[in-house]
Amino acid sequence: MIRGLWSAASGMQAQQMNIDVVANNLANVNTTGFKKSRVNFQDLLYSTIKAAGTEVATGLQIPTGIQVGNGSRTVATQKIFSQGDYMQTENPLDLIIEGDGFFQVLKPDGAVAYSRDGAFKVDSEGKVVNSDGFVLQPEIVLPSDATDLNVGIDGTVTVLLAGDSTAQNLGSIELVKFINPAGLKSIGKNLYEVTGASGDPVSGMPGEDGLGTIATGFLEMSNVKVVEEMVNMIVAQRAYEINAKAIQATDDMLQQANRIKR
Repeated sequence: MIRGLWSAASGMQAQQMNIDVVANNLANVNTTGFKKSRVNFQDLLYSTIKAAGTEVATGLQIPTGIQVGNGSRTVATQKIFSQGDYMQTENPLDLIIEGDGFFQVLKPDGAVAYSRDGAFKVDSEGKVVNSDGFVLQPEIVLPSDATDLNVGIDGTVTVLLAGDSTAQNLGSIELVKFINPAGLKSIGKNLYEVTGASGDPVSGMPGEDGLGTIATGFLEMSNVKVVEEMVNMIVAQRAYEINAKAIQATDDMLQQANRIKR
């Protein structure tokens, strides 16, 4: 019965983690470029009371044996990089990636971070930056007299200068991809960092080598589905409750055992 207490307690801890992840998903339902997470569970070690295949007589073996589990644990929280819905903004610096890939931005410490959030702006120097002022890589600088900004599906950035009738090419936006994007480290601010599990970034032009294309005037919204997360929350809550009842039932059995008179 003591085993039952610890097994049910481990189940409650696992479901608490599940609720934490679901709550974070719901909190970011309107976060641009956010990717939802999913909790993966794993059963714990088993106590083998009687091993399967034990010989009980000449030529006879136990076919199944007896094993009792010791609960569950959270083994991973996995990012799901499915495409989010699109929201039209008509802002030429609002960009989406249709397909695989990440934007690159330069952090103040000189390291490159990666993002699906395409809500870009222009700083006082004309550089294209994200909402925190991190410069888009490769760097794109808009002239002060630039008009009619356009970003092509291949990432080419062109503008018209005052008095000119021919568009001027300012450069191209490169994208990167990873062999295992789920292995990226979330650092907040809609950004990810490389880890040993994600693999090295592979850069390229939009639309080439399996990378997605770029569309302007749209934002990719969160891929969180509210109804799906509400169902997940109900399932986690009921699982938490039933584990709590298992602890209560085990405690009642121990209480009855303590009341037995010699």
